[in-house]
Amino acid sequence: ALADRSGRNQSFSARRLAYCAMAVALAYVTSFIKPIELPYGGSVTLLSMLFIVLVGNWYGIKTGVLVGLAFGILQFLQEPYFLTLFQVCCDYVFAFGALGISGLFRNRKNGLLWGYIAAVFARGFFHSLGGYLYWMDYMPENFPQSLKAVYPIVYNYSYLLVEGILTVIVIRVPAVASALERVKKQAAQ
Repeated sequence: ALADRSGRNQSFSARRLAYCAMAVALAYVTSFIKPIELPYGGSVTLLSMLFIVLVGNWYGIKTGVLVGLAFGILQFLQEPYFLTLFQVCCDYVFAFGALGISGLFRNRKNGLLWGYIAAVFARGFFHSLGGYLYWMDYMPENFPQSLKAVYPIVYNYSYLLVEGILTVIVIRVPAVASALERVKKQAAQ
């Protein structure tokens, strides 16, 4: 167990474990609701990334990354694509673990907003890395060859940014922002 600045125990208390488990469950359930699905993987979901980002916002980067890793494993079980171990790490372990970097912004003004934006870009980085290493063969023939070098970036950020923009709009609604702040205070107790 670690102690924070106030001397309180920072281990996985029953409350913290329950909040993390609820966040993973909500992320997993909402990941099945896909208004937009791309042909070679990737989709816009019903704000599923937000629930993992919230954990980082509540408890910091270590807990956020750990919960993101757990969610990544569930995503692999939900829709497994296995080419190599490193590809699985890029597309599932690293990409979803990266959502936990939201914890870097947890004590800053608009920390949830900036943490969410950073997390989306970090997730996209790992998906794009996997795209460069393993998925370039799936690039459509009608994609401009002069832009071939950016295809994995365009493909992956096309769905991540749509969901990201929608989520930012939702979390900026005053009633939602207020509710999320209340939940953060309850989670910290």
